[in-house]
Amino acid sequence: MQANIGTVDRTIRLVAGVALLSLFFLLEGKARYFGLLGIVALLTAAFSFCPLYPLVGVNTCGTKGAK
Repeated sequence: MQANIGTVDRTIRLVAGVALLSLFFLLEGKARYFGLLGIVALLTAAFSFCPLYPLVGVNTCGTKGAK
C-alpha cells in the first residue's frame, strides 16, 4: 500500500472527517448516521492511502510511494 494522499489532501480529509463525525453526536434520528462517513475520511487520512485513487489514476502525494 503506497501513499497516494498529499499533505493538503490529508489535512482536508482530517477536517472533513472530524466535522462529519461530529454530526453523529449533534443530529438526531436516522440522519445522524450520515456522520459515520467521517470515519472513512479519518482512516484514509491516517493511512495516507485512498483505495479509490488508484482506480481513477489520481495521486496527490508529491513523492511516489513516500509515507
